[in-house]
Amino acid sequence: MRPWLLVSGDFVTTGGQDRANHALARALLARGDEVHLVAHRVAPDLRAAGAVVHEVSKPGGSYFLGEPLLDRSGRRWARRLGGARVVVNGGGCAVPGAINWVHYVHRAYAPPAAGLKARLQRGRALRREREAIGAARLVIANSRRTRRDLITLLGTPPERVEVVYLGVDPQRFRPADAEERRSARAALGWDPERQGAAFVGGLADRRKGFDVVFRAWSRLGARAPLELAVLGEGPLRARWEERARAAGLRGMRFLGKRGDVEQVLRASDLLVAPTRYEPYGLAVHEALCCGLPALVSRGAGVAERYPRALSGLLLDDPRSASELVRRLEPALALRESQRAELDALGARLRARSWEQVAEDLIETIEARA
Repeated sequence: MRPWLLVSGDFVTTGGQDRANHALARALLARGDEVHLVAHRVAPDLRAAGAVVHEVSKPGGSYFLGEPLLDRSGRRWARRLGGARVVVNGGGCAVPGAINWVHYVHRAYAPPAAGLKARLQRGRALRREREAIGAARLVIANSRRTRRDLITLLGTPPERVEVVYLGVDPQRFRPADAEERRSARAALGWDPERQGAAFVGGLADRRKGFDVVFRAWSRLGARAPLELAVLGEGPLRARWEERARAAGLRGMRFLGKRGDVEQVLRASDLLVAPTRYEPYGLAVHEALCCGLPALVSRGAGVAERYPRALSGLLLDDPRSASELVRRLEPALALRESQRAELDALGARLRARSWEQVAEDLIETIEARA
């Protein structure tokens, strides 16, 4: 039986890419395959299950400095293991003939250049992305949006690109009953008479669109119909909190990065995600599984999962605070038929566990590579 070599920064159960890689490794180990992991971090359960871990240092805790080391180690182990099936992510490691599981296309989004380091990072990311994806025999995208970007922006032959959607933990992300909802709202200190919304994403990453959410809530001011739970970290968090205090936005709560996202979603009535670029959007996926309407940019990968009846939840211009304000009330007052469509969508997404994702991925790889 051919061994597997999986190369990625982290194999843990947080975050979309990390969670997906963890699921793949776990499934391969469960069926008794020989699995080698080249990574900075590996969850204890994978080590206990028998993964052969080739740990790579991350100088100064920096992924930027750790990337070349990860690439070098991945290439070295690919040579040592000979005929192993090699799975890499995006531009993380360029191994000829590898399977490249793409979760993000750097060429699809150009963030504002904040300085020399940011420009160097982007330049290197673009070069590594083109090299690694160009070297792959099979490319797996996390959405049709990502597949189009790979074909149109990087020139990847269409016949080499397959789509495997992400999944969810259906036990964590499910609709709350009345008592769970009441308890979750009480834990947040929310007014029981007011509705609540959630935002999930990095506060220093303009791609996630918190600046748009902030402008929308600032326009509403004291009229804001919703409490807002902000789940995210970053070097700008203190600045955003100060701006919220100065604007009198008392209903805006900054909760940081939490491991119990599902609890906040159970307390909420809506998710807001005006992302400027989102190859998929796992936070939106999880909110839908909890039965929440989610306002998300029309161009996000997860938006292609929405039925036509819920197109009113798709933002045409993710940069527009005016549009976000305009869409809030209709999103909170879905018609009965729309609510039925939302419930059906959530049920379909919950039916796709991480185990199913891993099975589909393994089947695709073994059939094609």
